Amino acid sequence: MGREITEEKLQRYFKITAEALETLEIAVHEKSLLRTVAEDFLTMARSYFEDARYYYEKGDYVTAFAALNYAHGFIDAGVRLGVFRGEDDRLFAFG
Repeated sequence: MGREITEEKLQRYFKITAEALETLEIAVHEKSLLRTVAEDFLTMARSYFEDARYYYEKGDYVTAFAALNYAHGFIDAGVRLGVFRGEDDRLFAFG
């Protein structure tokens, strides 16, 4: 039973989230009202990913891991909502 956040676990989640951010596509037209939602979700995902890097560099693995989960939550919510296209089920919960 894993009760601690290891370097290996963090690196795995950083890799998965970075790849998801690199490969996802906004799936709604520029003039769609949902475009703002897509852009906001993407901004939040990127911001939490950067927060995770910040806390990781500070040695705060718990907060880094939490930020990574928030980042990926915005990504998966966007895919589920249909504002992001994410086909790879390794990277997206609903792809």
